[in-house]
Amino acid sequence: MTYRRRIVDDLLDELFPHLAAISLEGAKGVGKTATASQRATTVLDLAEPGLRLSIAANWGYVAEVPPPVLIDEWQLEPSVWDRVRQAVDEDSTGGRFLLAGSAGVAPGVRIHSGAGRIVSLPMRPLSFAERGVGDPSISLRALLNGERPSISGASEVKLPHYVDEILRSGFPGIRELPERARGMQLDGYLARIVERELPENGVTVRRPAALREWLAAYGAATATDASYSRILDAATPGESDKPSRQTVSGYREHLTRIFVLDPIPAWIPSFSPLNRLTHSPKHHLVDPALAARLVGVSKDALLRGEGGGLIARPDTNTWLGALFESLVAQSVRVYAQACEAQVGHLRTRDNTREIDLIVEASDRRLIAIEIKLSGSVSDKDVRHLNWLREKLGDRVIERVVLHAGPYAYRRPDGVAVIPLALLAP
Repeated sequence: MTYRRRIVDDLLDELFPHLAAISLEGAKGVGKTATASQRATTVLDLAEPGLRLSIAANWGYVAEVPPPVLIDEWQLEPSVWDRVRQAVDEDSTGGRFLLAGSAGVAPGVRIHSGAGRIVSLPMRPLSFAERGVGDPSISLRALLNGERPSISGASEVKLPHYVDEILRSGFPGIRELPERARGMQLDGYLARIVERELPENGVTVRRPAALREWLAAYGAATATDASYSRILDAATPGESDKPSRQTVSGYREHLTRIFVLDPIPAWIPSFSPLNRLTHSPKHHLVDPALAARLVGVSKDALLRGEGGGLIARPDTNTWLGALFESLVAQSVRVYAQACEAQVGHLRTRDNTREIDLIVEASDRRLIAIEIKLSGSVSDKDVRHLNWLREKLGDRVIERVVLHAGPYAYRRPDGVAVIPLALLAP
C-alpha cells in the first residue's frame, strides 16, 4: 500500500532532526508504525516475542543498532523506555529514536517519565483533509494567526458523503475495505479492546458484555457531557446488578489510557471575565465510526435522523449531528496540534451558553467554533460566538461555523461559515 503522507509528518520533519527521541502515541490502527517507518533505518517490533525476549536480556541493544531506530509496541517491554531515556542522557544527538505505542505500561509497572528526553506526539485517525475527499483551501493556521483569509468557495462534498466518511472511519487499514468487511473489522477492533487490549494492560474484565454495553452507551453520548452515572444507567436499563462506579471508573481510565476514549476537555480560561463554566469533558471515541458501529446504525438510518437512542439528546440535534460534530472535532484537533494549539469546549453551568470547540493558541488568542449539519446559518446559530467575542474582545481572533453544506462565506457580523471539506490545517 502506498504511504499517504500525514499532517504529523510535517511536525516530525521539523522536530526529529533536533530531538533525540519522539514517542508517537495513539490508538491501534491510526498509522503510527507506517508513519514512523518512513524515517527509520532499524525497526524493532516488540510484538515479536523472540525479539522482545532478546532485547529484555540485552539492555544495550537498542542503542547499538543503526539509527534512526523505531521501537514499535515499546510498552510490551517497558524497560526499553528507560533504556532510551538513558541513551539520550548519554548522547542527545537528534533523530535517534522513534517509539510507537498504543498504550501506556500496565498498572504497577514503573518507568521514569522521560521528561526532557522523550517527547510525546499524539497521533489520531485520518483527519478529513488527509482522506483525499474534497479540496481544502481555508487554513486553520491562517485563521489562528489572524490573517483574515478570504472565506469563499464551494465544496462538492454533500451530507451523504460526510455520512460515508463517518462510517468508513479514519483508520487507514479499515476505511478502504468493502462495506461488509469494514464492519467486521470494526467489530473485531472493538472485541480486541475488550478481550485483549485491556487484559494485556493489567485490567481484569469480569463481564465483557457489560463493558461492551457501557461502550455503546458512551458512543451514544457522543458530543455530550452527559454524566457518567447517566451513561451507566443507559447501559444497564432496569438492571439491579450494575457494575460498580469504581469498576466503570477503572474501565474509563484505562480506555482513555489506550486512546480509545478521546474526550474533549472543558476550556477553562485564565485571566478571563468568564466564570461558572462547567468542568465536564465532552464525550468522544477516537473515531465516530466506532460509535456508529457500537450503537448499530446504517447510513440510511442516520440520514433519516435515527440512532443514538440510549442517551436522550439535550437539544433538537439528531445523532447524526453528534457524529458529524465528532468527525469535525477529530479533524480540528489534528490541525490544531500542527499549530501548537489546544482544543476544548465551553459550556456554562446553567446551560445558557455553549460553544462546541475552542481552539486556543499559545499566546491565548483563540478561535471559537460552532458545528452544524446545515449550511444555512442564522443569527441564532452564532449568538454564543458573538457573546464570547463581546466578553473577550480581540482575544477571539475568529468566529467560525463549520458545516456540512456546500458554501463558504463570511457573514456581515464577521463570522466565517466554512464547509468541513474546505478546512485545511
